[in-house]
Amino acid sequence: MDFDFLAFDGPLAQRGIGVIAPFDLALERELWRWVPMEVSLHLARTPYEPVPVSMEMARLVSDSHHLASATRDVLHVEPEVVAYLCTSGSFVNGVDYERSLTKAICDAGAPDAVTTSGALAEVLHQLDLHRVSVLTPYDGDLTQALHDFLGELNVETVASDHLGLGGGIWKVSYRTIAERILAADHGEAEAIFVSCTNLPTYDLIEPLEAALGKPVLTANQLTMWACLRRMGLPIVGPGKWLRDVS
Repeated sequence: MDFDFLAFDGPLAQRGIGVIAPFDLALERELWRWVPMEVSLHLARTPYEPVPVSMEMARLVSDSHHLASATRDVLHVEPEVVAYLCTSGSFVNGVDYERSLTKAICDAGAPDAVTTSGALAEVLHQLDLHRVSVLTPYDGDLTQALHDFLGELNVETVASDHLGLGGGIWKVSYRTIAERILAADHGEAEAIFVSCTNLPTYDLIEPLEAALGKPVLTANQLTMWACLRRMGLPIVGPGKWLRDVS
């Protein structure tokens, strides 16, 4: 059989996102569902820290020196943007510190940078949201730090729930997450934010948005949205309201 190799240019040109993930991330497969076929994700991890999910861990995994080192680890594959994929690590010290993290990533050589909590701030601004309900897998102290971060953005937390987990967050079932999201909803909430990049949510977003009639915003969704937006690419995956944001 004749085959004209010259008639093919090869695979679609690859575009890359560098991802700095906490050492305990277990949802790489979900992460890939948020990007189109031509986008590759190049992961680097922060160093292992022998502490449970807590305020202490959030501060340890958001050390700017660790993020700079991880950024340099992925630069050789030429990502167009580098994302710090961690909600608690990017909100735990407030809005100014979140901004300092993106600066640290860019100072290490990234052409552009995103953090999960920075992406949350962008979406809240773009959708003009000022009152939200919150669900987190964290303990009460770390959940309160998220409330404080939202307060700095002039966003009121009108209802909140947390699972109180110190680890194994990726093991939480869809049923449990859906039940807790529904319970966390509030009549005054304009949207629900589900925190943590290690909490599985992909298949829950569309049915819950349909049931509640409001945005259900999740950590991995927002992070990838912010990356794709910087790359001039449309959002992939569920999220009715995000697809309408230019």
